[in-house]
Amino acid sequence: MATLRDILRKIGAVKKTRQITRAMNMVAAAKLRNTQGRMESFEPYAGKFAEVLGNLATGMDPEIHPLLVKKEEVSRVELLHFTADRGLCGSFNTNTIHFAENWIKEQTQAGKEVSLTLVGKKGKSYFTRHGGNITASHELIYGKVDISFINQMTRDFTTRFLDDEIHEVYMIFTRFVSMVKQEPTLVKLIPIEPPQREEPAEGVTAEYLCEPSAEELLIELLPKHISVQIYNAFLQNEVSEHAARMTAMDNATKNCTEMIENLTLVYNKARQAAITAELMDIVGGAEAIRKG
Repeated sequence: MATLRDILRKIGAVKKTRQITRAMNMVAAAKLRNTQGRMESFEPYAGKFAEVLGNLATGMDPEIHPLLVKKEEVSRVELLHFTADRGLCGSFNTNTIHFAENWIKEQTQAGKEVSLTLVGKKGKSYFTRHGGNITASHELIYGKVDISFINQMTRDFTTRFLDDEIHEVYMIFTRFVSMVKQEPTLVKLIPIEPPQREEPAEGVTAEYLCEPSAEELLIELLPKHISVQIYNAFLQNEVSEHAARMTAMDNATKNCTEMIENLTLVYNKARQAAITAELMDIVGGAEAIRKG
């Protein structure tokens, strides 16, 4: 049975752990507020951009731009995969890695070669250990990414696609749904599949006047559409990571509190047992002296 000193030592260690998890929860909450504000500010722009692109692409010949044209034979596929740089965020990294693993397995079984562009330390560490075909990796860039970096990433993908080095580009990131729900999401980046135009309500018609022509605008917007999706993935993944870490640290703090209560109960029982044993010894000794 553990001594009273051992139990007190355990209680002290758990209390220190609880202080750490509380601090991490507060840090994650602060980062979440900042990043979620940027994500919510970007969403209206991304939504309107997709709406305009969908309207321009309606009835348009895909042959007007090579980024719209599907390859006749698809044998080489690139995956842009997002994970976190750090752990202690529950199953956040595990979910997106397993999601990517299953997708890669499907592509491989279909006879396609999959290469990886990785964002985040956890993904790089995992796929390096498991022999992934890594083209490029980016670490410690969340919160520092600007549009020039995104545009450069887009140019790399489009150049390799146009040079026939890769035939399709996909992206897997974690989409923020709510504080308790974050979903691994697969998006096809190249060739571009413009968003479907929503049917207008009955009696409502929408007409767009374009200057220059709709074809020229579409050609100009296509690469930007890829950049918008990638930047949105950065924001969604970062917000999801902070939300997952907040939830994980909150659960850890509650578990520490419960463990402290249980250990305190054990300590009190052990202390009471020790006091009872001492009293029994005293009473027994007194009785022996009286009879002697």
